[in-house]
Amino acid sequence: MSFRLAAYAVCIEGGRVLLARHMPPKGESNWTLPGGRVEHAEDPFDTVIREVAEETGCDAVVERLLGADSRVIPAAERAIPGGPEHQNVGIFYQARITGGRLRPEPNGEIAESVWTPIPDVARLRRSSLVDIGLALAQTLPPTGHVAAVPVGGLIQH
Repeated sequence: MSFRLAAYAVCIEGGRVLLARHMPPKGESNWTLPGGRVEHAEDPFDTVIREVAEETGCDAVVERLLGADSRVIPAAERAIPGGPEHQNVGIFYQARITGGRLRPEPNGEIAESVWTPIPDVARLRRSSLVDIGLALAQTLPPTGHVAAVPVGGLIQH
């Protein structure tokens, strides 16, 4: 089994959420939250600030920890044919943009970042990370853990 620890920013302002359009080398683009892999010996708190800057061009501050999500992707459902089962653990933070200017990720897979009205999110081709982050931000469970959110699930507002 492969494993990935990642940190994601849920930036909500004026009824909009900051989303990043991921353009993988192969396959279709989809919308996701700014964030990514925690590097060796890096604190996830620092990761989310770094990833927002790298992917969007903006400076961010973490306001609070929202929670964590752990999911296992069976080998048959992975984008990499013949790859092993994969576990992704995501740590979600509520963050606020404090400066900078939205731009594509230089030499990266984020083609653009946009402030998206939350009611419009349900119509987008998106990663389940978006639904998980919004669920955590809107109805924070006392444990900081959100039940599994199906891919393409609707967020009600």
